[in-house]
Amino acid sequence: SVNPATSRCHGFFGQSMTSFTELLYGIQSDADGHRVSAPSAWTQGRTLYGGLSAALCLEAVARDHPDLPQLRSAQIAFVGLAGGEVTMSTTLLRRGKSSAFANSDLSVDGAVATRALFCFGGDRPSIDHARLEPAPNLPRPSECPPVFKPDRRPNFAQNFDMRLASGAPPASGASDAENFIWVRHDDNKAPLNMVSLLALADAAPPAAMSLFTEPVMISTMTWTVDVLAPDALSPDGWWLCRSHAETISNGYAAQAMSIWSSDGVPVILGRQMVAVFSSR
Repeated sequence: SVNPATSRCHGFFGQSMTSFTELLYGIQSDADGHRVSAPSAWTQGRTLYGGLSAALCLEAVARDHPDLPQLRSAQIAFVGLAGGEVTMSTTLLRRGKSSAFANSDLSVDGAVATRALFCFGGDRPSIDHARLEPAPNLPRPSECPPVFKPDRRPNFAQNFDMRLASGAPPASGASDAENFIWVRHDDNKAPLNMVSLLALADAAPPAAMSLFTEPVMISTMTWTVDVLAPDALSPDGWWLCRSHAETISNGYAAQAMSIWSSDGVPVILGRQMVAVFSSR
C-alpha cells in the first residue's frame, strides 16, 4: 500500500502540494460513484489539467471493474470546466471474450466535464512483432534544460519534471512545431501503472506553442490514445514525449503525439485537437 504522507511534492517557494499519490488515495468510492477534491495546484487555467481528468476516469473504471484486460485505446473529450470536488461514474458497455469497452464521466455539480471511452483487450496470437516507431537518439534528461521557467509554467506543471530534449520551448518564436520532451512525475511514489502514465502523457505543452512569441491560453478539446505496450515500464520514471503540430488554423491546432519509455520502447501513439486562444 502507499503511504500518502511520504509522497508530498513541493511547488513554488517550497510550499506543500497534493501529490498524485495523495489524489488517488483521497478518492472516496460508494454505490453512487467516486469523488475527490481536485486542488488548484492541478489546474491549467480555469480547469483541471486534462491528463489528470483522464487518469481519474481510468482509475474509476479500474476500481469498478478490476478484472478488465489491459488498456488498448482511449478517446477522451474535455467537454467543460472541472475543478473543486469532482465525481466519476462508469458504465461497462460491453464485455466479450477478449475485449471490453467502458465509459467514464468526470462531472462537476452534475454536469459532465470529461467523457472518456476506454477499450481494453487481452493479448492475441500474432505472427508479426515489430517496433515501427523507434525511439530517437536524444540527450538524456540530466543533460536537458527545463521546459518552463519557474515563473511561467501553468499550475499543474509543478507536479512534473519536464526537460526539453529537442525542439524549442513555448513562446520562443520557433519556425518548427515539433518537440521532444522528457517527462516524469515529481511524486516518487506514483504507482507504476497506466493510470500514472495517462496522467503525465498530456503534460508536455503542445508543439504549436513554440511558434508563438508570447504565452497564449490553450485548451485540449479531444485526445485519442492508442496503447502499443500496456505492460511497458520506464525503469527510471522518465518518458520521452514527442509532439508535432500538423495544422494551426482559425484558433485550433491538430497534433500527433508519441511516447517512449526511457529504454526506448514505443508505448503510446496519440492525437489531439487543441483550442488556441490568442492573447490579442
